[in-house]
Amino acid sequence: MSRIGRMPIAIPAGVTVEIAENNQVTVKGPKGTLTRVLPKEMEIKKEGEEVLVSRPNDLKRMKSLHGLTRTLIHNMVVGVTEGYQKVLEINGVGYRAAKQGKTLTLSLGYSHPVEMTDPEGIETTVENQTKIIVKGIDKEKVGQFAAEIRSKRGPEPYKGKGIKYADEVIRRKVGKTGKK
Repeated sequence: MSRIGRMPIAIPAGVTVEIAENNQVTVKGPKGTLTRVLPKEMEIKKEGEEVLVSRPNDLKRMKSLHGLTRTLIHNMVVGVTEGYQKVLEINGVGYRAAKQGKTLTLSLGYSHPVEMTDPEGIETTVENQTKIIVKGIDKEKVGQFAAEIRSKRGPEPYKGKGIKYADEVIRRKVGKTGKK
């Protein structure tokens, strides 16, 4: 039995969970509303202040969907109560970020500034030109937009220049050595 899939999802105060046909789950909370269609094979039941996920049989596909379904619902509940955020750091001489309205402008050593617009439901803030915070209620969208920002100039292993996650560790390499 899936250890993650078996665990019940506690519904905090101020959050409502609705399960429609075809396993369309809607979670409403203080930060917003999230809707997602989950695999129709899974049985999702709301019992009191908990949501339970069960699987019909022990096929390999059902086992893998069991934990996934439970985790997706849990991420929705956490998203509408606390929200998610990713912190990115910019390292390098002359590398900086600026925010104007919904547009994030990055100066990353290219001949042109890189401009990115915040997607729907995602908010970015810039602290002291080298720290970007991506916030939102959908964990998937927050992670995806943070990855897109990072991909504009990923960290390089010699000097560590580029955009990296705040908790990311860059494995450094030794540069060239002169001939003797």
